[in-house]
Amino acid sequence: MQCVIYKGSRKQDTYLYLADRDNFSCMPENLLKLIGQPVHVMDLDLHPERRLAQADTAEVLQNLQERGWHLQMPRQEEWLTTGAWH
Repeated sequence: MQCVIYKGSRKQDTYLYLADRDNFSCMPENLLKLIGQPVHVMDLDLHPERRLAQADTAEVLQNLQERGWHLQMPRQEEWLTTGAWH
């Protein structure tokens, strides 16, 4: 699966994976405000055998397929990805 990776401009070590380039419409508005302006980092061919440094590949793929995005936060801020930020 092709995906696009962006870094957040407000939060260091925050990365947003999108299934479709520049399609932020699937993202919750509050979450976009939190991470700031997304800055393109790279395009990536993501598949189950691929290892990611800071994220679980299976979880990223599942999130991309189900909702079109995956947010990778620094470890101490993982509570944000569970929906507790609403």
